[in-house]
Amino acid sequence: MVLKKKKEIQVDAFVLDHQQLERLHSFADAEGQNLASLLLRCALLPDGIQQIHCVKQIVPLLEKMDKSSLCDPVVKNCLDVLGVMFLSLDVKNPLKKVLASSLNGIPEPLMAEATQSFVFCLREELKTTDLSQYRKTMDNLASCMENNTIGKSSVNILFKEALQFLQKSVLEIEEENRKLGGNRIAQTRLMHDLLMGVKVSMMLIQKIQENVQGNFWKTLDSPIWQSMCGLLNRFTHFLINEDVLQTVQTTAGLAVVLFIKTMFEPGEKLPCLISDLLCGSLKHSDLPDWFVDSCGSLCTAELSDSVLLFLCHGALAMLEWKNGSMDQNMEKLLLDIALTLLTLSTRLKESVMAASLSRILAIWTASALDALQSSSENLKCSLSGNSGTIGKMLDYVYAHWEHPLDAVRHQTKLIFRNILRIHQASAKGPIVKVDPFFSGLIDNLLSLEWHVKGKYSSLGCLVECVGIENILAMDRTIPAQILGVMSDQSFAPYASDLLETMFVNHKRHLESALEGNTWIDKWHEAWVSPLLSILCDGNPEQATYVTDYYLPKLLKCSPESLNYMIKILHTSAESNVGSCNTRGALGALMACLRTARAHGHLKFIDMMHSGLVSITCIKQGLVHQHDQVQIDALGLLCESHWSTEIISAEEMQLIEFFISYNLNSQSPAVRQQICSLLKKLFCRVHESSQTVHKMQQMKSKQGLGKHPVPWDPLKTLHQYKDFMSSVCDILFGALFPGSSHPTRFTALTVLGLIAETFPVSEGQSQELFQVAQEVSLPRLQTLLHCFASTFEEIKILAFDLLMKLHPVLPYFQEPQQLQSLFQVAMHLSTSTKPYDCVTASYLLNFLIHQKGLLKTCLNNHLPLNTFQPDEDKSSDPVEENTLAVVKSLMVNLEGEILQADKSLLQAATSFPMYGRVHCITAALHQLPLNILTLIPEWKEVVAKLILMSYELSAVVSPVVQSSSPEGLIPMDTDLDEEQQTCDVTAQMVLVCCWRSMKEISLLLGKLCQLLPLQALSNYPDALITVEQVKEIGEYFKHHLLKSRHRGAFELAYAGFVKLTEVLSRCDNESLHRLPEQWLCNVLEEIKSSDPSSKLCATRRSAGIPFYIQALLASEPKKGKAGLLKMTMKELISLVSPSSTPASTVPQVHALNILRALFKDTRLGENIIPYVADGMRAAILGFTSSVWAVRNSSTLLFSTLITRIFGVKRGKDENSKKNRMTGREFFTRFPNLYPFLLSQLEAVASTVDSGTGEFKLHPSLFLLLLILGKLYPSPMDGTYSALNMAPFAPFILRCGHSPVYRSRELAGRALVPFIMINQVPQTVSSLLAGLPDCTDPCVRQNAVHGTLLQVFHLLQSYLESKHRTNSDFLQGLRSIITCIEAKLWLAKWQNPCLVTRSTYIDILTLLNNYLGKSKIKGTEFLGFWDEIGTIISDSELATGISYSSAVPGLPQYLQSVTKLFLSMLTMTSDPGFANYSSPAKLKTVKPCLSVAHLLHSEFCEVRLLVLEATVVWLKQVHSKSVTEERGKVPLYLLSGLEEILLRMAVKEKHPECFCKVLEALYHTDTQNVLSETEDALKMNAREFLHWVLNIADASDSIEIQSISLKFASKLVIRLVQDQQKVRKSHLTIMSASDLL
Repeated sequence: MVLKKKKEIQVDAFVLDHQQLERLHSFADAEGQNLASLLLRCALLPDGIQQIHCVKQIVPLLEKMDKSSLCDPVVKNCLDVLGVMFLSLDVKNPLKKVLASSLNGIPEPLMAEATQSFVFCLREELKTTDLSQYRKTMDNLASCMENNTIGKSSVNILFKEALQFLQKSVLEIEEENRKLGGNRIAQTRLMHDLLMGVKVSMMLIQKIQENVQGNFWKTLDSPIWQSMCGLLNRFTHFLINEDVLQTVQTTAGLAVVLFIKTMFEPGEKLPCLISDLLCGSLKHSDLPDWFVDSCGSLCTAELSDSVLLFLCHGALAMLEWKNGSMDQNMEKLLLDIALTLLTLSTRLKESVMAASLSRILAIWTASALDALQSSSENLKCSLSGNSGTIGKMLDYVYAHWEHPLDAVRHQTKLIFRNILRIHQASAKGPIVKVDPFFSGLIDNLLSLEWHVKGKYSSLGCLVECVGIENILAMDRTIPAQILGVMSDQSFAPYASDLLETMFVNHKRHLESALEGNTWIDKWHEAWVSPLLSILCDGNPEQATYVTDYYLPKLLKCSPESLNYMIKILHTSAESNVGSCNTRGALGALMACLRTARAHGHLKFIDMMHSGLVSITCIKQGLVHQHDQVQIDALGLLCESHWSTEIISAEEMQLIEFFISYNLNSQSPAVRQQICSLLKKLFCRVHESSQTVHKMQQMKSKQGLGKHPVPWDPLKTLHQYKDFMSSVCDILFGALFPGSSHPTRFTALTVLGLIAETFPVSEGQSQELFQVAQEVSLPRLQTLLHCFASTFEEIKILAFDLLMKLHPVLPYFQEPQQLQSLFQVAMHLSTSTKPYDCVTASYLLNFLIHQKGLLKTCLNNHLPLNTFQPDEDKSSDPVEENTLAVVKSLMVNLEGEILQADKSLLQAATSFPMYGRVHCITAALHQLPLNILTLIPEWKEVVAKLILMSYELSAVVSPVVQSSSPEGLIPMDTDLDEEQQTCDVTAQMVLVCCWRSMKEISLLLGKLCQLLPLQALSNYPDALITVEQVKEIGEYFKHHLLKSRHRGAFELAYAGFVKLTEVLSRCDNESLHRLPEQWLCNVLEEIKSSDPSSKLCATRRSAGIPFYIQALLASEPKKGKAGLLKMTMKELISLVSPSSTPASTVPQVHALNILRALFKDTRLGENIIPYVADGMRAAILGFTSSVWAVRNSSTLLFSTLITRIFGVKRGKDENSKKNRMTGREFFTRFPNLYPFLLSQLEAVASTVDSGTGEFKLHPSLFLLLLILGKLYPSPMDGTYSALNMAPFAPFILRCGHSPVYRSRELAGRALVPFIMINQVPQTVSSLLAGLPDCTDPCVRQNAVHGTLLQVFHLLQSYLESKHRTNSDFLQGLRSIITCIEAKLWLAKWQNPCLVTRSTYIDILTLLNNYLGKSKIKGTEFLGFWDEIGTIISDSELATGISYSSAVPGLPQYLQSVTKLFLSMLTMTSDPGFANYSSPAKLKTVKPCLSVAHLLHSEFCEVRLLVLEATVVWLKQVHSKSVTEERGKVPLYLLSGLEEILLRMAVKEKHPECFCKVLEALYHTDTQNVLSETEDALKMNAREFLHWVLNIADASDSIEIQSISLKFASKLVIRLVQDQQKVRKSHLTIMSASDLL
């Protein structure tokens, strides 16, 4: 909204040498009007921008000259100078482009002369032998060929010389790169030069085409041919060389194909050559000698995956795929490339290669589209939607549409869109609406769950392709389903994009199908009505994301819909104001108005004049219970599409009203939004005030002119100033002592925004407002007191605000104030309270910026006299003050270190040293490092700081490096202090020591950043030397590898990271190679298993993983990640189980390090290729006999699960958000397929041996946990090589495990391995395998495992979207038939309550589905009869004869209760009354009722019934009465109030008690109060006090919350009753008076 100032463009001026200047001098005329004079004047200008204006005058000057003048020697010499100028300029200099443009405009008669001059200059450039100048020459060649007619002609003439130069330069650069092995920075620079050489070579062949036409150069002795062969040879070498940058490899692949295409004859056989090359079937005998000599390595060796990939890219980019160029060979090549790429997709897993592959696949689909324009019918059949190639391409899409890399996901979307177009292009006739390929895709996509992000973009592509009507015809509820997903922010952007595609397409369709504006009603019904429903009554998150993502797009598509929305919402805003949980119509209105205004559909003044909303209504929104309604109301006032829109008086009043009531918001997110919106408002005040000021000036100039300003600008400016002053008054008033943290945070943030928007400026009277004018002495002291806050963010805000204000505040110029503040800061810096030293650092940093600090403290003999400034030198006061403060702190610290060395206990209690070090580090952060003047003093300080850090570390390190630092109290050498040590605790000593280590690490890290990145020989003023940096590195290494206390080595890590970042960017070779040397050394030490090694083998290897993390994270992101590859190779080899391990310590270290590396987000996707090996190591490590290995393996496994499936963001362990399809999992990690299968086979063989012997394989749980994270997908096609079926038999056997949890996991793990259409058959088979009641021996573990597998398969089957066809219903009937055959397992004949319970859960699952799906029929009556029998014969109805300690009893009773409640819900449905089922009578007989269950002795039963009761009561009071009430068994709710009241006073179980209160809250309050006298012997007031006492006495937040809500409802009812009584009394009195 606020305009940003444009950056000033810096253009480097060109400088001619003395010879050229003399040359121009000699030809310049006396008047200074000829071309030589112009060029001389231009060359002498110091500014590049001015030179650009001069250069632009060249062509007009030449055009004015007559033809005879053009032949003048002056012009010839000037053209020579222009050539020199052009070639001397840097390629990125704008002057070069301007000069090229001018040269293109040279008159035609001069073109030949200019070309000759250019040829001469360029020939001299091409003769250079200086390797450092090669890149400049390459850039000049490229510049000549880009939109430069003269340059292109020159290169055309010098084609042979250019080729020879490129061949020479490429060879020499490659050789220099080899010599500099290990110097990564220099090698990277050379690699980019090499890349430029390859690119220019390609440009030369592509753009100078006339030189490569004809056969004159295609002889073996032709210099051009020899150069091209030489270049082709080098490009082939680059292509197969894995050590060069990938960009060089990629470009070399393009160049190889281009050169072969140019040189190979006959051209018709070129596609066959490349096909054979990709398929590995090239024969030397069929190839010309030049090909074998130049790129024979492509024929002899087996090509790597990367080479194949880049060759495919080259073929797609360099061959012609359109304009009728397709013949049979080209068509075969196109299909071969697709097959090669799809094969590579299963092998290339590195993130960079995966991204490249996806991009090249997208290029292939684009090429296929081009090819289909002129292809044969065979190719069209091969590329139709039902072909194998396109099927495999779709498999790639489904496996990668949720890839972790954004680039891969984006390319996947392009691939899918192009696949649709390819199918359309390959169709023989016009596509009809019922095209089987499209309808199949739509059906499969709609059957997917909405948590699959790839579904959204794919559906969007299909909408664009087939239209929304064809999709809505399959399911009209799609818009509502997508809106329902928008309660999750991670899906909201995807959902809103899809919805936009849909409603835009729908609008277009309706406009074309219907006449006039009749379409809009249908459109509103489909897209606007669901939106309004969500905004009014949806959950808070959903309403927020719908407002943010969906509403703006809807209004952009149809601005006229705004009036429709406002009209509907305005009518119900007064009655439906919302609550703390819902926005109501009022909140929805605020959201719509805010969005409309922010996007320019509405202005505030128009809104008020038209009566769309009242001031009262906005005020209601500003203080609404719902946070988001407040924010939307504030946004309505603050946000505007026009940054200069005038702020009205009403808006100002409303803003003040809002700030007065909402500074203390407890939600950080709300506070952040408030500050963000107010910042927009202040920017608008500032911007619009400038407009108003201009209006005032215009008014002053106009006087009594014809068009006077219709309003008074001066009055508006005064209103603005008063408004800002009033806001500041409110904000400063909120900073009173004792104000809450939220209030202070908001007030300080907003004050900072005001100070930022209206900056402090001296002597400018036209400024609208300045915060400094509002800062009185008490307010200033209030800001200083904010430094004492225990919240650091308050200190930061106060510091930033004071820094903006202090230049114009006289308070800080007073010596007395500076003196007292400095003394306070120094005292706080040695406090034993950690937050006090933070306060001291902020106070000192603030004082450092006060010019009078040093002078004041010197005059008063304060500790700052350690530094005497040199009055002859002009240095920055901030630098002087910083140096003085640091020296003062160092003097104090030096004495304290000496004391601590004698008595660490006394130091811990009296002067913990970490505060001093913290203040020094903070002060150094204020230093302007690039403009230091006191270099000698700083060098001395830095050297001393480093030594003091080592001394302090030596004092405290024995504690943090102790094997048990948490309980260590060291023995002091100072015996005189023994008396004072009695009050010292081990915790105090440890805090002192580890905080000191923390501050030392941060200080040393900061000091390392003082090292210049350039070579130190060029920077003699560097504050830190190479030797000091190496010493600091050794220090960090020592403490990271030796420290035991986590706090110490974590913070040493923070400092070490700063050091490694500096080293990775440093030009000094000895420093640059340090991380690699350190890494190799520590890996060798880990591998050595040396008993004398001091590496910590406990505490998860302590600081060792941190040490290696820091070294690897510093590696350049765009490189080959060589250190990471080397480290992972070593670690993977260490964690692999060995038959005769000498020691398990290296394995433990390696497992712990791997865990840290997989957790490190900075390594990004580079770590993903090692996930499979890590998972293999974790699973195998779990089988170790050593506990330490098993423990570390478990931790690694947990980390890998998070890395693969994502961070769990909900409480649901089985949420599909943290799962993936089996095909996606094994496509991403193909190496895990054979490993997991073999491991599962081994595990399954031990689970169900048939002997009854108990065997538990260690890996069973881990394997089932991984497999259980997978889920089935209808997109699993027939083209995947990773068949899931082999896993199923082993998982079935694992279900017989004697371990309960393993059986549960096996039940879940089986689901993804059974296709949806195979579920009925599989379930029937499993049920048939269950024993009969007559079997003599029943293995209950096996029965339980089988039932769990049946349950989870059925659950997945019933939740799937394939539920509408007849096959599904037939499968459901067969399942029910099989279940009925084994019903004895749910009855008393089965003695095992656990298996009985599980069987009943299956019945409940089926019954719930039959009830929800409205599937009724006589064929299910027998099923319901059996359920009724099971319920009536259960112990829940007949009485419990078991002891409560019987295994599975609570679980069994819960299952029966769920089944009973399920039948109750079904029998209450009016539609069920048409079926006279005896089950209905059995389930509601008096011996088993809701009242009976509410009095059960088992809390599990009571809780279930209470939860169901609450749901029923909510449905009864729901607004959609007709929809909900029919589902509620109303006859069961009669007399419920009395039962609940009696339960309330007796219930002891907390969860049940909470549910009782919640049920009472949802009942009719009048009925509750009428029952309290009889049920509880309390009147209404006593009952209210009883409820309030519950809130006061309970420790449960849930009970407190519901009791307070219930009490508030009771209060409202009592007040209403009292008002009725009064009104009735007044009516009676009035009537008696009348009588």
